[in-house]
Amino acid sequence: MEPEQTEHANALMGELRRQAAGRLTVFLGAAPGVGKTYAMLSRARELHRQGIDVVIGIVETHGRAETLALVEGLPNLARRRVHYQGRELEEMDLDGLLARKPAIALVDELAHRNAPGSRHERRWQDVEELLDAGIDVYTTVNIQHLESLNDVVHQITGIRVSETVPDAVFERLRDIRLVDLPARELIERLNQGKVYLPEQAAQALQAFFSSSNLTALRELAMQTVAVHVDADLRETRAARGLAGIALQRHVLIAIDGLGQSEYLVRAGARLAERRGAPWSVVTVDTGHSAEAALHSDDLDRQGAPRNTTAQAGQQRLRELDKAFALARSLGGETEVLHNTDVTQALLDAAAARGARSIVIGRTRERPIARIFNRTLTQQLLQRGARYELTIVSTPLARQGSRRFHDLAGERLARGEPALIVGATLGAVATAAVAERFVGLQDISPVFLVAVMLVASRTRMVAAFITALLCFLAYDFLFIEPRFTLLISAPRGVATVMLFFAAALIAGRLASRLRMQVVALRAANTHATAMQNLARQLAKAADLGEVIAASTSVLRGALGAEAWVRVQTEAGPAVSDAQQAERDKAAADWTARHGQPSGRYTDTLSQSDWWFLPIPGDPATQGVVGLRFPASMARLSFEQRRLAESMTEDIGQAALRTRLVAELEAARVSSETERLRSALLSSVSHDLRSPLAVMIGAADSLAHYGKDMDAADRSSLLDTIRVEGERLDRYIQNLLDMTRLGHQGLTLTRDWIGVDELVGSAARRLQRYLPATRVVTEMAAGIGPVHVHPALIEQALFNVMENAAKFSPPGVAVQVRAQREDPGLLCIEVSDQGPGIPPDERRRIFDMFYSVERGDRGKQGTGLGLTIVQGIVGAHMGRVEALPGPGGVGTTLRIVLPVE
Repeated sequence: MEPEQTEHANALMGELRRQAAGRLTVFLGAAPGVGKTYAMLSRARELHRQGIDVVIGIVETHGRAETLALVEGLPNLARRRVHYQGRELEEMDLDGLLARKPAIALVDELAHRNAPGSRHERRWQDVEELLDAGIDVYTTVNIQHLESLNDVVHQITGIRVSETVPDAVFERLRDIRLVDLPARELIERLNQGKVYLPEQAAQALQAFFSSSNLTALRELAMQTVAVHVDADLRETRAARGLAGIALQRHVLIAIDGLGQSEYLVRAGARLAERRGAPWSVVTVDTGHSAEAALHSDDLDRQGAPRNTTAQAGQQRLRELDKAFALARSLGGETEVLHNTDVTQALLDAAAARGARSIVIGRTRERPIARIFNRTLTQQLLQRGARYELTIVSTPLARQGSRRFHDLAGERLARGEPALIVGATLGAVATAAVAERFVGLQDISPVFLVAVMLVASRTRMVAAFITALLCFLAYDFLFIEPRFTLLISAPRGVATVMLFFAAALIAGRLASRLRMQVVALRAANTHATAMQNLARQLAKAADLGEVIAASTSVLRGALGAEAWVRVQTEAGPAVSDAQQAERDKAAADWTARHGQPSGRYTDTLSQSDWWFLPIPGDPATQGVVGLRFPASMARLSFEQRRLAESMTEDIGQAALRTRLVAELEAARVSSETERLRSALLSSVSHDLRSPLAVMIGAADSLAHYGKDMDAADRSSLLDTIRVEGERLDRYIQNLLDMTRLGHQGLTLTRDWIGVDELVGSAARRLQRYLPATRVVTEMAAGIGPVHVHPALIEQALFNVMENAAKFSPPGVAVQVRAQREDPGLLCIEVSDQGPGIPPDERRRIFDMFYSVERGDRGKQGTGLGLTIVQGIVGAHMGRVEALPGPGGVGTTLRIVLPVE
């Protein structure tokens, strides 16, 4: 299938699944107390009166009399009790609601965090499972709980909301209803005790429920509803074939992991959402992060404490991981770009995605870079003129703009000071020896080599320090007047300055080259792991080998215990692994829902395993389980990406083996049907002749036997015996073929010598036709073949019997066996009969084709060449008719694969 067709099919299947899933209705409010639950229950009572099956999954009344009155009369599912730290908590009974499967389920407070030990960490995940089960859900949420608005709400109210809902949940909306109250009326309700208790209400009025805060939150709620209404309008117009509204193109958000990356993701997501445009988040790895991560891993394995640079690198990776996870939860795409030129990497990514806008944070601009017009912002403005550049000033950047550039992130790593001092001292000693004993006048190249040596092994900051020390040592020890920093001759000043500039340039180039090598090493690690997996999967012939190869490669590439389960028609095929009941429950949940679960996720996170779904067409094929060491508290983005990519390849390999098995079964079934048809033809065509002869001879003996002499009676009895033996051969062949093809043509292969096959068929032929001579010729070193012995012997017997029938009396049947290619066996059976015309050689293998000189002649076996072709075809071989030796007679040539 072409990639475009595959993509279209996947999109179609996704659309069908979305149509089969439940629909979500959200009652959105600007703040607690506006009446969201009241509005939801009022709508539910109206639907209940109309006969629609509405069930309360969970509703929080907060003791309000008017809300309790609305709950009365509606079916209410009993809550599940959870014991935690000596307390008894009540949560929604998700399994009970799934078993009840109402038309509409009422689930209050979408952003609620479930009690520890629940299947999902958040209630919005419970709602997603209900929707996947085809249940419509009515729910309530406040605007401050939306993930993309978390920073905005914090700026407005000064309160950081911890319970948030990903914006991706709103993609499943059928309807969104704004429940609104003016700020003054909401404050009056608060004062009357209709929202909180009196002491809580007083605190709320001083903090969250101020008039300015409520007004701003109302504006956010209205904007959110307007965005979704606009999206519904565009979809409705498109469904009716009307002209669509022009949308903004892709928005690219660039983060660096150096502070406030999550803030930038949220800001960019809101910008893209307002424009109705798709968006993605990228970061550019220039080699520094990969280098720091590798250095940190080495120190961990050696048991040494991490240095500041390694800690900074790990902190950057953690920040990027969190930002990417946030972007995925908000519905965006993520990618790590490998390039030493940040500007070019961003421009290439924008061009590849068809982006119109690039969102970046306010960069930490070095004064020198600003002077030479080399900052990221300046480069993007110069080289990306066709893009809209949006610069977001984060709180951290605003604080940093008042201070000088902080060099803490550029501190020397462990071991670098010793290398700098050693290289400088070595250069001084070498220069002194060269000047005194060799007579070298210009010793600046010695110090230049020292700078390049340090730059090629460390980072730019170390190369800069080495260049500065070498510059000072060169001036102090080798430039007149010596042992001072003064330079007497103008030429000396120029020499020293040029040396310092050359050292900086050479150090920069060497350091940049090393960064490229480190970045390429990181990309190569991913590519090597994928290549190794592809190579192992390409050699896997069946599902068991795919599982074994996948498990082995996953263990080696990720350094984790691996477990693979692929669903087959006969049941699950799994690799060996010891798992607890909670782990098996998580694996089963992943297989049913096609989403990750277990460790490092928010679903069934108590499991020690991280489970990933193996994608299939159209449903999930199975599950991959990975158990990392207990000390690994988190996974990096690269580790997640590698595991997900490898899982996709495993799914493709499993699908390939299944398709190959289905094609093989279809081919064998086709050959079996051909054999069965040939057997039916043989029954109707060839059994009648011996039966007619036997009946005629017996009838003659019964009526005229007493009048016959002994010779005539003996002749008739001999005819009955010969025809009976002939009939017995037919029936035996029919029984053998029918038994082999009864449940499908099963090829029970075994290794057997070619001489044994030919000899057995020849001996069997001579028992039925004693006058027949068979001459065999076996090539040297022909070796055994891997075939079904009984079937191939039957095919050889049929061909040899056919040749014996049409050979002149006394002329032997010739059988030759030899290797045609290293992997092919060729067996030729030749006779000296009348031969077959060239235009009929292909037709003799067709069923119901009969010629006087063919295998269905007057004395044909009936099983003949059609059955031979079916047997050989089932072994993935071929059979063909050729002229006999010297152009006399016929040669039937059978070609079989050795393995």
